[in-house]
Amino acid sequence: MTSSRDAGGFWETTGAAKTFTHPLDPALLEEFVPLGARVLDYGCGYGRLTAELAGLGYRSVCGVDFSAALVERGRRAHPGVELLHCPGFPLPFEDAAFDAALLFAVLTCVTGDADQERIVGELGRLVRPGGVLYLSDVPLQSDPLNRERYERFAGRHGTYGVFETPDGGVFRHHPPQRLRGLVGAAGFVVVQERQDIVGTLDGRTVGRLQLIARREPSAGA
Repeated sequence: MTSSRDAGGFWETTGAAKTFTHPLDPALLEEFVPLGARVLDYGCGYGRLTAELAGLGYRSVCGVDFSAALVERGRRAHPGVELLHCPGFPLPFEDAAFDAALLFAVLTCVTGDADQERIVGELGRLVRPGGVLYLSDVPLQSDPLNRERYERFAGRHGTYGVFETPDGGVFRHHPPQRLRGLVGAAGFVVVQERQDIVGTLDGRTVGRLQLIARREPSAGA
């Protein structure tokens, strides 16, 4: 779970003890990413999905995260899984080093536009042309609780959809076109979308949007 700079302390303390619930759809992944692919799990947190990928038979998987506390937790829980603490960019990989990247419930923890753009742009550098980005995140919700807190915190954070939780977390829900736009700006083309309901860190449920996007060749390639 990657943090934006202004909320980094949360993911080194309170957030580092959370149990993450945002699920992988193995069938959707396997439709687009073969088992032999090199896969980057960006914002891996404590390696929950990184370890799940390895358990599914993916043989070349690496997880990276902003939070030292989460990565250390993951190394204790999953000693055979490659997890790296990477607090900044560029990440320590060559261009086009991966066949696929996962970005799961990461942008919801990154409230700033520029921070989000840097993350997705870096994945555009690291995923080879023809490779896949599998993004899963939380769009704007229409229920009364979420609409009330979007409105309550919009003035403080300057963005509708950003809200705070009582334990000190700061999160963001997005217009779906925002997520599609980030992917497109990084050189990916969405080839499939899915929506369903998933659990949250606080035991509630939200609708989520999953995007499978393919990396376009660079101009002139």
